[in-house]
Amino acid sequence: MAEPIQPPAPDLASTSLAELMRYANNGSLPPVEKWHPQHCGDSEMRIAADGTWFHQGTPIGRAAMVKLFSTVLRREPDGSHVLVTPVERLALAVDDAPFTAVEVKAEGAGRNRRLAFRLNTGDIVVAGSDHPLRFEDRDDGPHPYLHVRGKIGNGLEALIVRPVYYELVGLALDDVDGDPPPAIWSDGAMFALAPA
Repeated sequence: MAEPIQPPAPDLASTSLAELMRYANNGSLPPVEKWHPQHCGDSEMRIAADGTWFHQGTPIGRAAMVKLFSTVLRREPDGSHVLVTPVERLALAVDDAPFTAVEVKAEGAGRNRRLAFRLNTGDIVVAGSDHPLRFEDRDDGPHPYLHVRGKIGNGLEALIVRPVYYELVGLALDDVDGDPPPAIWSDGAMFALAPA
């Protein structure tokens, strides 16, 4: 049986946020959280910090293949990542986060803002209480993340690429009213741009 063909992701610049949210909510994923087969080995795959997928050291060049693999990706309670089907579970290495957020579209301002992010896989995720933003300080600077799916705190995240992070900082600075540290709103939730 052929896999269902998912329509291409819409263009963020020319699509309304309401349409983007419909697109994001229409994506159906396999129920990986319900599958618990025995560990079957190593997939010999790695996801680099820039979101590039590798198999046996060679980049996977087919975007459709990466998209397919990303739908059966799960983070285990111990923090490791696996590719899982009803009959097998294969480990894979993830250098930072399994996804990257490569584009953002903002509508509204302040508390009424909504932020839709496009991932390197073409998926659209709207930040909010179900998809929070978090910011981690490291020696090489801030590392911003967007929760994509799974349990918050131990699910799959997207590293927000530097140019998109700078867009968020610009939006937050536009909203600053008084002394509080910069924060950004999306879909009714507020996210401080600095770690708690």
